[in-house]
Amino acid sequence: MNRFVAAERALRGAAPHALLDAARRVLTDQYAAASVELLMADYGRTILQPVSAPPDRPEPVPVHNSPAGRAFGAQEPYVETVHGGRARAHLPVTVRGDRLGVLSVTLPDGEHVRDCLDELADVAEVLGHELIVATRDTDVYLRAMRKDRLTLAAEMQWQLLPGRACARPEYELGAQLEPAYAVFGDNFDWSATADHLMLYVTNGMGEGIEASLLTNLAINALRNARRAGIPIADQAALADQAVYAHYRGRCYLSVLLLDFDLATGHARVVDAGSPQMLRLRGGTVERVTLDAQLPLGMFEETDYVAQEFQVEPGDRLVFVSDGVHTVASPGGETYGDSALTRAITATRLLPAAEVPRAVLRELSGHRGGSEALDDALVVCLDWHGR
Repeated sequence: MNRFVAAERALRGAAPHALLDAARRVLTDQYAAASVELLMADYGRTILQPVSAPPDRPEPVPVHNSPAGRAFGAQEPYVETVHGGRARAHLPVTVRGDRLGVLSVTLPDGEHVRDCLDELADVAEVLGHELIVATRDTDVYLRAMRKDRLTLAAEMQWQLLPGRACARPEYELGAQLEPAYAVFGDNFDWSATADHLMLYVTNGMGEGIEASLLTNLAINALRNARRAGIPIADQAALADQAVYAHYRGRCYLSVLLLDFDLATGHARVVDAGSPQMLRLRGGTVERVTLDAQLPLGMFEETDYVAQEFQVEPGDRLVFVSDGVHTVASPGGETYGDSALTRAITATRLLPAAEVPRAVLRELSGHRGGSEALDDALVVCLDWHGR
């Protein structure tokens, strides 16, 4: 049995809460590792938090300006020399584009690292897949992802999400919610088959638990209709009925629903409210104007009609909630299209998974450091096509 197969078997056979212990044992035995640490990205994507339990837990490290953060941001292994001539390899832990964290492995010297770096990167990938499965049965890794306590509404919203990034040959997706530890209504969802990508961008109404409950009802109604194989306009109609039946028009939800044909780039879209879409094509940013229809749950038995548009290879679509578009500066200036255009242009060289966080940093600067009055959502879709 070669050493990578031994590592893979050890991780697949480990108890959900003991993945790090299993990784330490097998990497020590098979690769002569002196130390092994797993760092998880926090909800705000600002720090990488060690999974180790106190008192042995190292300090968190920043995503920016740290060796581990460099591997996380670039999504490439990064090797640094540490005391005693040893070398530490920082390896991105990522599953189909969803960035979970970094596996840091200290080895005897740089030559040893060069001999096994590709294998260690493969071990980190296997670990990522096992982490996704393990979170069904343990809270160890979810606890490691939080530097502060989540509000209950935020806990509900994060658990509702499919992930924060996704990559396939035809597209790359990235998304982020802010304030990460107190978000309550905004949300996103996606699902792909061999031929289609469906994407929902949701701008929640209200605050706190009530906003989270409303979004949970609407998203699950949309998923229920989607999983029944129903077209996107009918998905909106059925979710509209579910929300209206419960709230009788007192509460409603804005959502943008999109269905992309992966082979052709042909898209069908239902614009049921306020989430907005901008497109970067050939260096030019422009708003994609859609026929606005009623939010879900505003009136009984609303009919929805899907529009059509085309995406081309190289297109970048950026979706924002009104918690981005309507934010005011200390002087009262709305963020609006011009600031969004500048932010999208400034981040054009970043991968899709990095764009939402970068745009939200720009938004925080525009707000002048004042506390956010509404939650904010940014979703970025890079279209490659077939």
